[in-house]
Amino acid sequence: MLSLSAIESFTKQKLIDYGQLVKLRLSFFVVFSAAMSYLWATNRQVDTLTIWLLSAGGFLITACANILNQVIERISDKFMKRTAKRPLPANRMNPLEALTLALLTGVIGLLLLFSINFISGILGFCAIVTYAGIYTPMKRLSSLAIVPGAIAGSIPVIIGWTAGTGAIQLEAILLFGIQFVWQFPHTWTIAWLQNDEYNKAGLKMLPMQRKNKLSASLILLSTFLIIPSVLVLYMYQTAGFHVTWILALAALGMMFLSYKFYIKRTDKAAVTLMLSCFAFLPFVLITLVIEKFL
Repeated sequence: MLSLSAIESFTKQKLIDYGQLVKLRLSFFVVFSAAMSYLWATNRQVDTLTIWLLSAGGFLITACANILNQVIERISDKFMKRTAKRPLPANRMNPLEALTLALLTGVIGLLLLFSINFISGILGFCAIVTYAGIYTPMKRLSSLAIVPGAIAGSIPVIIGWTAGTGAIQLEAILLFGIQFVWQFPHTWTIAWLQNDEYNKAGLKMLPMQRKNKLSASLILLSTFLIIPSVLVLYMYQTAGFHVTWILALAALGMMFLSYKFYIKRTDKAAVTLMLSCFAFLPFVLITLVIEKFL
């Protein structure tokens, strides 16, 4: 018989493995994006049950997509230091167990979203298919995989909006546009830092698959595009003048860091830009919600 300490150790390791499998930080970030979009849409008319269903459903469908991603990439993950210790490439879990968990989280997550309304459920299904079925396998073929990846990563803000309104409206599309454009410098700066490992694994994440001037210039261009994507909020009267310009100034600050990265093309400059990307999107969402609630 197994001792109590052995059972505790096994349980602890299993929970750690499941946490790595669902990518907890990424899943919580998706929930945050969807919830903030919901709050922006409802304008103080918050329904506790709906936001709970949205958060739980959003977390579970993201977990499903992440698990399927790791099942598909379990071989290539062995070649990268940051992924080699995940449960599948480290052989602590077999693919069937992971697929079973993906099925459970996907089905339950979609049922929760469908219980809010049909559009939210369909969007959740599209997010899973786009991320796991298109983006993940396409990473081995072309750096253009970032396009379906950016689409999948931006769908949660539309889910949040439809959960609150029952329809895809202009504000949701504009917010989707901001997050879609943001995905490019965000993903490419990470790819710059991890380029050698991605190349070992056969994943084509950075443009040209090399740390060169052209790749840096594309990162610079993608960062610049965030500025007009933010200004469009005021153009279509979905955000106030002062709020729009606060967001535009934040985008300009990120643009400045992107230009410094383009000039230096060092990992240190890439880390600074990456951290600014991490901070920018939550800042946008929080600022928009605060404006609605004031």
